[in-house]
Formats: sequence, C-alpha cells, structure tokens
Amino acid sequence: MKYILAFLCVFATSRLIAQSKIIKGTVKDSHSGEYLPFASIQFKNTGVGNITDSSGAFSFRLSRIPSDTLVISSISYQTLYLPIPHNRDTVNLTISLQPGSASAEVIVKAKTRHSRGWYLWKKVVLHRDQNNIFSHDNFTYNVYNRLEVDLNNVNKEKIKKNFLLKRFGFISNSIDSSSEEKPFLPSFFSESLSDYYYQKNPRKTRELIRAAKITGVKNESITKYMGALYQNVVIYHNFIPVFDKQFVSPINDNGDAFYDYRLADTQVVAGRRLLHLIFIPKRQGQNTFTGDCWVHDSTYAIQKVILHINQEANVNYVDKLSIVQEFKLINDSTWFLSKDKFIVNLNPLGNKAMGFIARKTTNYNNVRLNNNANLQELTKNKVAEEVVVLPEVKNKPVGYWDTARVEPLTVSEKGIYVMVDSLMNSPAYKKLFNLFFFLGTGYKNIGKIQIGPWYSWMSGNAWEGKRFRFDLSTTLKFSKKFWLHGYLAYGTLDKNFKGQAETRILLKHEPFRFINASYSNDLSFKQDYGRSDISGDNFFAVAIRKQGVPTKYLNLQEMRIDYFRDTRSGFSSTLSFTNKQFTPLLNIPDKTYFPVKQGQPMNTTELIFKLRYAYDEKLYVANFFRYYVGSPGTVAEMEFTQGLKGILNSSYNYEKLTAGINSIVSVAPYGKLYFNIYGGKIFGTLPYTLLELHPGNDVYYYNKYAFNLMNKYEFLSDKYLGLSLEHNFGNGLFKYIGLTRKMKLRQFWNMKAITGSLSDKNKTLNFVGNYSFKALDNKFYLEAGTGIDNIFKMFRLDFVWRLAPTPLPSNQSSRFGVFGSFHVKL
Repeated sequence: MKYILAFLCVFATSRLIAQSKIIKGTVKDSHSGEYLPFASIQFKNTGVGNITDSSGAFSFRLSRIPSDTLVISSISYQTLYLPIPHNRDTVNLTISLQPGSASAEVIVKAKTRHSRGWYLWKKVVLHRDQNNIFSHDNFTYNVYNRLEVDLNNVNKEKIKKNFLLKRFGFISNSIDSSSEEKPFLPSFFSESLSDYYYQKNPRKTRELIRAAKITGVKNESITKYMGALYQNVVIYHNFIPVFDKQFVSPINDNGDAFYDYRLADTQVVAGRRLLHLIFIPKRQGQNTFTGDCWVHDSTYAIQKVILHINQEANVNYVDKLSIVQEFKLINDSTWFLSKDKFIVNLNPLGNKAMGFIARKTTNYNNVRLNNNANLQELTKNKVAEEVVVLPEVKNKPVGYWDTARVEPLTVSEKGIYVMVDSLMNSPAYKKLFNLFFFLGTGYKNIGKIQIGPWYSWMSGNAWEGKRFRFDLSTTLKFSKKFWLHGYLAYGTLDKNFKGQAETRILLKHEPFRFINASYSNDLSFKQDYGRSDISGDNFFAVAIRKQGVPTKYLNLQEMRIDYFRDTRSGFSSTLSFTNKQFTPLLNIPDKTYFPVKQGQPMNTTELIFKLRYAYDEKLYVANFFRYYVGSPGTVAEMEFTQGLKGILNSSYNYEKLTAGINSIVSVAPYGKLYFNIYGGKIFGTLPYTLLELHPGNDVYYYNKYAFNLMNKYEFLSDKYLGLSLEHNFGNGLFKYIGLTRKMKLRQFWNMKAITGSLSDKNKTLNFVGNYSFKALDNKFYLEAGTGIDNIFKMFRLDFVWRLAPTPLPSNQSSRFGVFGSFHVKL
C-alpha cells in the first residue's frame, strides 16, 4: 500500500508540475542596458505580482495565467503593458523600460516642510566628502576601457538599394537588431588597459596605458584619449560635465533648488540596507538629470546611480544620454567606483534618420588606497596630469585580449574587428571616404600629393579682379619627416602671379619639434587676431563685405624660418627669423611717404622669440601639425621682437613686447565666461605696417577676435591694453518660453575694450596723405553686444553697439551692426 501511495504522490506532483505555467525574465533600462532591481511585475487587474531581484530577474510559477497582460513599472521609467501568450507553458522575457520623468502620480505631497527624500539627499551631501573617492590622499587602480560606436536607425533594405552603399554587401550582413529596438551597425570599437595614479595634494594624476586596440584609426595620439583620465564624471561634485556643458549633479550643495527628491523604498541586499532615492528636475529647460540612486543607510554612500539627460536640456543632437556608476565596498566603510558607463545617442539629422550611438564602459580593479608606494610613480610627472603610452602597447601576442579583458565581448563586438578591417580595406569605401573628406575639409589626397582647399580656387577683389589659386602639398606617402607645400595665384585685373613655397622638417613628435621655412609674395589678406585670423582669400568673404568701406590692399613679400619646441610641462617656444617687404597698393599710404637713409622703405628684418604656457592642455597630433583640444586653465603668451637694421635691406631698429592671457571659466549653472587680456609696447619710430593696427572687421561675418564695428587700418597705437569678455548663459531667458526652449536657443553678451596711445613722432610719420589714421590718445574704444546663438543649431546673430570713444561716427552703420556667423557644436 505504501508503494501505491508513493506512486500516487509522485504522479500527482508530476501532473501538477506539467500543468503549471512558468514566466520568467529580466527587466533592464532600454538605453543603458542596466538591469533594474526591485521593478514591479503585476498581472493587470489582479493581486498577483512580484518584484525583480537585485540582478533585475523575476519568475512566476502558476497553475494558470491570471491575466493576459503584465504591467511592468519602475520609478523614473515609463510603465510598460506587455501581452502574455496563454498557449505556452514556459515564457522567457527580456523586458526593456524606457527612461522617463517620474510622473505626477508618484510624487507624494509631504505634510511636513521637507520630504523623507529631501532628508536623505541632505544626509548624502553631508557625507559626500568622506565618500568621494577624490577625498583620499592618494590611490591607484587598474582600468579596463571599452568604447563602441554604432550607426543606429539603420535600414538594411535601404543600404542594399543605396547607390553609394550597396557596394558594401558585408556591411548589411553586420547589422544587428537582436538586442536593440532599432537596428544598428557596429562601426568602431576600442579597448585599453591602463594603470591610474592619483595624489590629492598637490594634485597629480598619472596614467600608464599598457595595452590598446583600436579599429579603424591609425593615429597614435588617439590612444591617449582611450584611458581613464578622461572619465571625469564624479557624482559627488556639484556639476557633472556632459560634452562642453555643466549639468547640475543631484548631489549638488543646492540640489533642492533644481530637483525634487523622493524616498521610494528600502531593500536589503547582501546583508546591507539600501535606500532608494528618486530625483526629478523641478523645472524644464535646465541642464539637469532624471534618475535614481541606491544609498547605503549607515555611510550614506551611493552604491549605484543611474542618470538620464532631461529631454529639454540645452544640448544639440542628443536624443538620449545615460550615465551609470556602480560602487563596491573595498573595506569596512569605503565605497569605491567599480564600474562606469556612458551611453549617448547622437542624431544630427533628426530622431528618425540614421545617427550614432556611443557606449563607453570602464571597469576599475585592484584599488589601493593611501599607500606611499603609489606616490613613487607620480614623481615622474612633468605636468600635473600626464598620460604615458608605454612602448609595448601594440606589441601584444595573439590571444592576449581574450585573457586580459574584464568582461567578455558580445557577439556584435566580436564581429566589429573583422567588419571594420574589411571596410577600411575596401576600394569602394576608400573612394566614398575621400569624396566626403574633400567636400568637408576642402582637401583631396592623390598618392603622394594633396590638393586644396577647393574654396580658395576662385575668388575676387577690386585689385586683382577674378583671382584663381591652386595649392599642392605632400602627404605621408612622400615622407614622414619632410612636408612641402606651395600655391600659385593669378589675378585677371592686375595680371600678376603670386604664391608661396614652404617646407617643414619634423624633428620629433613628442615633445613636438620642427623647423619651418617659407617664402611668400602675395596680397596680405590676413590680419592677426591673437589666436586666429580671417582670410579674404576665398569666395565666402566676397559675398559678405560691408558696403561703402574701401578695401585696403597691401602686398607682402616674406622670407621666414621658425624653430618650434615644446615641453611636457606645458611650455612651448618659437624662435623666428623673418624678413618682410611691405608694398601698399590701394587706400593706404604709399611707402614713398616713408623715406629711409639705409635699406628700403617698409623693409624689416626681425628676430622673434615667443613663449607660451598652457596648463594641462590637451593636444591632438596629426602628422606634421598639432591641434589644441583645450586647456582647463589659463593660457599665457609673451612675445619679444627685435628689429635688425642693415640685414637684408632692413631699415629699422626697434623692439616690441607683447603679452596676453586668456581662459574659459565655468560659472555653472550660468554658462561659461571667456576672457582675453592683452597688451603691448613698441619702442621706435616706425611706419604703420610695423605698429599695432587694432583688428577691425570689414565683413558682416562676426569675428570673436576683432572689433566688429571698427574698420581695418582705422586705429593705430604703439602702446596699448585690451580686454575681451564673452558670457554664454546657455538657454538663459529662453528656457521660460516653451517654443524657444524646444528650439534650444542660447543667450550671450560680450564686451570688447582697448585703450592705447601713439607717440608724437609716430603721428608725424604716419598721419600723411589723404588717408589719416586715428589714435586713441589714451581713450577707450568700446563695443558691447548681445545676441542669439544656436539658431537651427547652426547660426548665431550678434547685435553690436559702438559705445566709445565719443563723439560717435555720424554714419549709423558704424554705430550699430548685425553680424552673422556659422558654427556647429553640441
């Protein structure tokens, strides 16, 4: 009998199991891919439900399905209603929730002045110094970085039909839609391993990049940007940088002025009690986040935080942006960053068009705190923040990355290396890339030579008539040490040829050193603006000239030799030897007004020494040239010029001393402030070509470095002091108006002032003929302006008023002007 009973029990149990329905799965953030713990899973209109565990997983085992729809919800995410099939015994689900602002129904009105969420936020702020990893005296850790860039919104059928892309059949085979709501095409992938060192006082950082693997990029300087140094998101700081904008951190000192806080629930994970804090922006249009974090209840340290960009934040082309940070306990009370994710969707052509999605993941391991051994490596620094790419970076054996990776590659990531290599070696791709490169930059490589820029091929002016110009230069296929460049120009009215020939000898890449020698004989189209200049030698400048302002024409024949050398400590120096022969042509005093006893009029030979310092400046080295990415501090420059009489027919002895400092200062949350202070003194009696001609602007294109209501060659000084200020507010007042907030318009104001003087001897020499220069005589020239930036995400309008010196010009166009400009930025 007992065997019969046992058999019946087993039979009944097996029948019960066979008849049960199993529903299981995971819930994750659709953008960041992070699994969401403690999300609610409910059968619609029933009391049956569950929550996800700490890894975002859930499961049901039911004798029957109580409802045909699951309701999945999590605070700060959009609720999802998901139909469930009845005809399957086992259902496996991967559920993605869309980030969204916490809706009004989940905001609980507190009867007291402050909510429990507010008190928890206050506790986190009070303890943030002890929980901020950068509050430690020193630390070091190992870093694994992974960056993937994909094309999203990719339509496989359109690619097959597109006459430009259909030749790349292997691309359409690489399109992945298995884990995304929208198909994506893997396009770029990089990995790096490095050792990072930090010291608090004095502040120093050092990173040794030990290994790097980058698809599709051959430039070695890019490797420096693959490490941890540029992981600058610190949740405990008052502001979090997103591209070039400063977003208000939810742990800001004054966070309650920008966010509403709510304590959602409490959970126990791995024996620790965690508090779930939700934060949503108080007002639209501000650079704030929507998100949540889990807070350890005894140390008030953040254990995990997820940030989503506010949809109406003033950032261009960004559809979605997520930041995820996870922390782990490395001793009894210290939580240290263990994982960092940054995911952004960029859609320059609109949300429905093809765009980009970039995913960067960083893992931190082997953390060592407050150990004097960490400081030994930092003693090797030549600058406060230094990145060193070790020689063995690329010399890694086959299979190295399979064991070195902290996380294994996904299926799509494994295919990227193969696909990108195939793409880069495809003749059809090379042709397409060269076409877009030529249209975008103006240059085209043809074997060992390069032609362009195409926008200078044809222009025109009153002196030359129609002007034709053609440039040639060498590429790396010609030489990696020598660069040659030259151009030839011809005017149909003056019937003269002009041109330039130059060469650069690259002595060393790091530190960067070169010798540059050139000879030119052409109209002087440029006027120096400190850090930039605008050339009239292109067809864009012809169409936007101011009406009624005579163009001044000057020919310059110049021989020049430069030796440039930089150091890893932020200093760079240039020693130059130059001979210049100026020949005024039209609307400026002729050189016959400036007779000399020795040499030729307006002929000068100079020895110039320039010293520049930029704190922790980021640089990008491309073959023979360097490009400044930016400096977080002040850039200072000083230049001394000695005129050498009697050398190469030079007629003048004189000295010039100029200096200046400039910087961009964050005044978050109120935008950024740019300032430039500069001045100079010229010792000697000289023609105007060798004095300070304050930069004017003869076109309606706004110039940041010029006085836009001042004409070129209007004011002359031999001693001067100037100041430029520009304050960009971001959306400013525009955030209070729905339409302008959605258009992402931006507001700014600026002011430019200069005072100077001209000695009596220089006045006597230069105030000649029918053309008279002006001297400021220690008065201020002052311009002020405001305007609208980011119009259609591309245009800027400046409204500029000339305020001094008085009396103001009678011509209204010289007292007020409207200037346009074009730029594309995030």
